[in-house]
Amino acid sequence: MHVVIVGAYGSAGVAVAQELVERRDSPEDVELTLVDDGEPGGGLCILRGCMPSKEVLSAGAHRFQARHDHRLSGSLPDVDLESVVETKNEHTSNFAAHRRSSVHDLAERENVEFLHETARFVDDHTVAVGDRTIEADYAVIATGSTVNVPDLPGMGEVEYMTSADVLDSTEFPDSGVVMGFGYVGIEMVPYLSEAAGMDLTVIEHDARPLDEADPAFGDALLDIYREEFGIEVLTHTYEQSVEATADGGVRLHVERDGQDKTVDADQLFLFTGRRPTLDGLGLENTTHSIGTTTVGDRDEPVPRPEVGWVGPTMQAADDPQTFVVGDVNGREPILHVAKEQGFTAGRNVLAHAAGEELEAYENVHHHVMFSGLGVYPFTRVGHSQATAEEAGLEVVTATREAADDGVFKTKDVPEGLARLVVDEEDGTVLGYQGLHYHADVMAKTMQVIVEGGMDVREIPDRAYHPTTPEILDGLFRETSDQLE
Repeated sequence: MHVVIVGAYGSAGVAVAQELVERRDSPEDVELTLVDDGEPGGGLCILRGCMPSKEVLSAGAHRFQARHDHRLSGSLPDVDLESVVETKNEHTSNFAAHRRSSVHDLAERENVEFLHETARFVDDHTVAVGDRTIEADYAVIATGSTVNVPDLPGMGEVEYMTSADVLDSTEFPDSGVVMGFGYVGIEMVPYLSEAAGMDLTVIEHDARPLDEADPAFGDALLDIYREEFGIEVLTHTYEQSVEATADGGVRLHVERDGQDKTVDADQLFLFTGRRPTLDGLGLENTTHSIGTTTVGDRDEPVPRPEVGWVGPTMQAADDPQTFVVGDVNGREPILHVAKEQGFTAGRNVLAHAAGEELEAYENVHHHVMFSGLGVYPFTRVGHSQATAEEAGLEVVTATREAADDGVFKTKDVPEGLARLVVDEEDGTVLGYQGLHYHADVMAKTMQVIVEGGMDVREIPDRAYHPTTPEILDGLFRETSDQLE
């Protein structure tokens, strides 16, 4: 059996490769061709995503905490952006080199090869790679995602910066207008405000950000960004068009509460999400149901997969011998999900070849967002109150403000809140949301509790004072009391 993986440097692609290599009974069982044209290569998360972003956010976080702590005196230091970018580049270069090395080590195995080339499908499982044509039994597409540029009038006439540009920049203008307030925007906007000292206006389509959270969390995040960072967030606002101004800036035309308005700034930032990277892959030569769409100022439409083109087994709907993993399948563009999908796909390739039943990838919702420069991160594990009720579950909940626990005040991080969702019938912990200091650190604890199906009344009521998980102990006690 021959398997070709297109996008072998990324987190999803390398997970598929590792699973196939480790699980094959002998090298003769699986011949593996790994293809990636990344330069230098290493995957989106390492080079342009979660790892470099946390590098730069941490510098802003130190300044933010120094600025807010009244116990400190003296001049407030500036963030040395050149040092930030230099340090980030050094670290991510090392991370990427480690990833490339792991892929190249796999290629040292018998019946495994790596091709540092561009791949293009000429048939369902046949790809042209350089001057070779590779006919495989199974194909794995793991080409990740790319910036989604809105099809907005005037977009082709203005210059904009994406998150990748922000991560590499050592200087910024005085003001900016931001389109996109999802994961990327929520993380990047405070950095621009704190580290770069920019005056920012953010466009938010809804009443609040954090779509996956109960409303109280989006409202709390708005308060933090407006009051602690001085960021203007325009809610219920929709972009209409954009144009360059005579002074080299940008003017964004918006509709807000039924009225036309304009926002002028020195720089436009696009944090408008990502789309599957299918450009130039040749999927029009296959049986996959791929349409096209217009993207920003692109002259030619780009491929756009139909909703549901990849099933829960990671198989393409039109071809069970093509597996699509990670951001490119459009299901849930999160790093750890991409890796889990990759491991599942690797097992399913072997199962399909053996005529065995395949497993569906199912995961308990487990997301962490480094909002507020990571000082006030957001975490959700399992159900929110809203999703539990939508699923028809009878629940009890408890909500605690961070300021209710003295430890957050002593650490000078008093903002935020947390909520626990518990099954009313049997006490099973169904979900946790936190927007507060160290919420990210508590994610693993809550994942174990939620995925383990623990009864909240059986969780030890034992606080280690004064530590931030006291907020969890309070939630456990309050929901247990409601059940009793």
